[in-house]
Amino acid sequence: MKDVASAAGVALKTVSRVVNGEPGVNPATAERVRAAIDELGYSRNESARVLRQGRTSTIGLVIEDISDPFYAGLGRAVEQVAISHGCLLLSGSSGEDPGRERELVRTFCARRVDGLIVVPAGDDHSYLRSELDAGTPAVFVDRPPGPGIDVDTVLCDNAGGARLAVAHLRSAGHRRIAFLGDNPAIFTAIERLAGYRGALGELFDRDLVSMRAPDPAGTGADLDRMLAMPDPPTALFTGNSRVTVTALRALRGRRLALTGFDDFELADLLTPGVTVVAQDPAGLGRVASELLFRRLAGDRGPAQHLQLPVRLITRGSGEIPPHSGEISPHSGEISPHSGEMPPHSG
Repeated sequence: MKDVASAAGVALKTVSRVVNGEPGVNPATAERVRAAIDELGYSRNESARVLRQGRTSTIGLVIEDISDPFYAGLGRAVEQVAISHGCLLLSGSSGEDPGRERELVRTFCARRVDGLIVVPAGDDHSYLRSELDAGTPAVFVDRPPGPGIDVDTVLCDNAGGARLAVAHLRSAGHRRIAFLGDNPAIFTAIERLAGYRGALGELFDRDLVSMRAPDPAGTGADLDRMLAMPDPPTALFTGNSRVTVTALRALRGRRLALTGFDDFELADLLTPGVTVVAQDPAGLGRVASELLFRRLAGDRGPAQHLQLPVRLITRGSGEIPPHSGEISPHSGEISPHSGEMPPHSG
């Protein structure tokens, strides 16, 4: 840094201000310093800066699956907010494994990240207590932390969205509405089941419910069982877009009204288009990261528990009236125009 100051003809403090992006430096002087930095190949000592400032300008993000479009959208929004604050984002996928979640969080903390954003895989977060007590802020997104951990949390209206989907199907005349949900160990799956059940009231039939991780064979078998009942379902509510895509493949050639939770790519290109309750993954990521940076800026207020709204997008599949039997693709079968549909969940 002394060599840069000498080459630029400025004081050492001026070089420090330019390197750290501090205000108060004449633009022409700052440009001269940057030119000297480029000429000399100077790079600042990050370890020394961390020791001096107590910050690493990094945050950690733990999500379920970085390849899932839902979490990719959430992660991209977090990254954009981090960049706007001059921070680097470190991220990793838990794969719905609580042990992997703990390992990622501990690894990020060992690298002294300034804060954490977590999509939890488990419901025991006591391992975070020491980090929280040491002053590392954390925000939970998409799912809440386990008991005893009170931190900022950003969720979508899972139960309300399920009620909205079922009410929409009921408004089309359906009374027998099946539900295909995800693994019941997942918070969002249970919340959507609760909303579905509440919206049906006395029409609820446990035999019309399947809760499992999306699986073509298992989902197909569940649908076959339901459709073979004496009073089969005329409509289907699917708990996330991975389940929706799996169900669509299993339903080929059979007419069934369908409304899914989560939008997904190509949903509007099917025949008919797939009606969905859409949440906003980018909004979840943006709000969570803004809360985190507010904490990093010194906000010591009580934990905030936010719930973002969802919206119904009608495209045709959820508006099919009650009917049963085999039909042709031209009379209402839900079928893709071409290609495979990518998975996507929340």
